[in-house]
Amino acid sequence: MGQKKIKAALLGFGTVGTGVYKLIQRRADVMEHTIGAQLELTRILVRNRNKPREGLDTSLLTDNWKDILQDEEIQIVIEVMGGIEPARTMILEALNTGKNVVTANKDLVAEYGKELLDAAADNRCDFLFEAAVAGGIPIIRPLKQCLAGNAISEVVGIVNGTTNYILTKMFEEGVSFGNALAKAKELGYAEADPTADVEGLDAGRKVAIIASVAFRSRVVFGDVYTEGITGITAEDIHYAREFDSVIKLLGVARSTEDGIEVGVYPMLLNKEHPLASVRDSFNAVFVHGDAVDDAMFYGRGAGELPTASAVMGDIIDVARNLQYHCTGRISCTCYKNLPVKIFNDVKNKFFIRMQVKNQPGVLARIATVFGDHKVSIARVVQKRARDTEAELVIVTEKVKEYHLKDALRELKEKDSIKDISSVIREY
Repeated sequence: MGQKKIKAALLGFGTVGTGVYKLIQRRADVMEHTIGAQLELTRILVRNRNKPREGLDTSLLTDNWKDILQDEEIQIVIEVMGGIEPARTMILEALNTGKNVVTANKDLVAEYGKELLDAAADNRCDFLFEAAVAGGIPIIRPLKQCLAGNAISEVVGIVNGTTNYILTKMFEEGVSFGNALAKAKELGYAEADPTADVEGLDAGRKVAIIASVAFRSRVVFGDVYTEGITGITAEDIHYAREFDSVIKLLGVARSTEDGIEVGVYPMLLNKEHPLASVRDSFNAVFVHGDAVDDAMFYGRGAGELPTASAVMGDIIDVARNLQYHCTGRISCTCYKNLPVKIFNDVKNKFFIRMQVKNQPGVLARIATVFGDHKVSIARVVQKRARDTEAELVIVTEKVKEYHLKDALRELKEKDSIKDISSVIREY
């Protein structure tokens, strides 16, 4: 182990970048024992060098990417800027000059992972992205290494802390979606524009990455069906509680004989399932493999230091590989070319809440429409009825998405159906 100092550069100094900087300083005294060398952060790329930054050695700052790219002594580039460009171009340039890269950029990996991993393989470099999926929770490394002896058939996860916090508040405190979102913003869990979180887009990118690694076949964000939580109401929460369930925004990826099923959507989840107890802003990923059976990974899914923890783990991995001259040993594992199923062909159970005319024969007409479209009814609940209107809750057996959509489209045209208030999948 001849090398005694490994130099690194940091791209971006926002929340995660600050956390990475703190951890590098905090672990400096043990790094030589951990990786067999000193780790030295020599450059930090920022947009504005003059912006005040407390506790930072400003001599490290640069606003010129070439200062890093052309420095042959820098062997690890740590990208925490986020977004597609200029991060994609910078990472490709770094890999093509023989630098190893660690990133937390889920948008980039979900869309351009193959291109980046291919560039890493061509240059025998490491390209690691543990922090891109579930913050401080290790899941990419376990899937690629610890569980590599398994055929993974299903990965189900709560991978967005904002939505999990909102749904927890709605379920436990009875607050509305709007009030729960406002509280999430106040606590810093939600951005000023929370669209990516509440519409399932953030989780969709993470699930694309997880599915690619778990099933060893490329899945991109465009393959993932996404549906958010903005339509979840207090009435839905009430019924979930009555059915001994909770509602969670789940990322679901399954490997089937017909291809990969992948989506993000709210689901009724029985309280007995381990994911049902994941509260507030915590995340968890539940994995089923043919050898390990069931395994769950749980922890903080975001935040300065939890995400920096995952980044730091990747940095240490790269540094160890550099010491033993074995970078690039675990690159792209997507050697299969499995089809991704059209979401309309995926089968799910459904919870359907509708307002109907309170008169004889309505349920029979609904049952007929469902039967005509191959939808089997598991149970019917009628809790509230007024003089002219009643609320029905129907739970189906597993049915193809397009069969249910066709049935609901026909029901909406019936005079006896006043409104279809909620359609939520059931795990």
